[in-house]
Amino acid sequence: MKKKERWIQHYSSSQKILLVGEGDFSFSACLARHFGSAVNMVATSADSSGMVGTKHWSSETHLEELERLGCVVLYNVDVKEMNRHPILTRMQFDVIVFNFPHAGHFPFLRERNVQLIKMHRELLKSFFKSAREMLSGGGEIHVTHRDDYPYDRWKLEKLAKGAGLYLKEKVEFHKKDYPGYHNKRGGDINSNKTFPLNECYTFKFSVITPKKVGGDINDIDDDEEMEEDSASTGSFDDEVDGILPVFSRLHLK
Repeated sequence: MKKKERWIQHYSSSQKILLVGEGDFSFSACLARHFGSAVNMVATSADSSGMVGTKHWSSETHLEELERLGCVVLYNVDVKEMNRHPILTRMQFDVIVFNFPHAGHFPFLRERNVQLIKMHRELLKSFFKSAREMLSGGGEIHVTHRDDYPYDRWKLEKLAKGAGLYLKEKVEFHKKDYPGYHNKRGGDINSNKTFPLNECYTFKFSVITPKKVGGDINDIDDDEEMEEDSASTGSFDDEVDGILPVFSRLHLK
């Protein structure tokens, strides 16, 4: 007897879901808990297993739950080139989720700093290009992101367009819709702390047909936009053993 499909917001137990850039894996655990199973999910971190435990002490119970529910968990996954990962390169996904992407925290850089904004853009440029190669037909890339200043200066939609993607839908993100989820700073400074979620949205991107592609990743002139920011805000200086059996459950190329 076929199991009943379960939904939580935009995500379904029948979708093949890749989650990248996980902090303490609480978002993945939330989905898995709601589905009652995680055999349709792959959850990844940019850090090693040991580093995840060091940065996010709260990850232990979430990882135990994910393992119990059948999720594939991968470490040291670089979102900029994940399409070449030895395991992921053989898979395709209906949804790829990247919640609150961030290039890292540095003592000498504030969020409105030109250099840090450029780093965020470079991260997302590469992520979109890599993720696009991993979508199944009709698949979507979901990026949940703050859309207030200075995060709106990342120009998320333009970056996606440059990778051949278009904005299919933009919906408000409410943390309460995902019981047990805790957004984490990550990086190397106060990694396990949360951060304010002001004006947050989930941006849903899909692959566009060639006739719709009207721009390129280089359409974004960093220097020009940064000059505009500087004029309006002042100086920025102020601021794999057991994994193979799961292939039968996931879409392969």
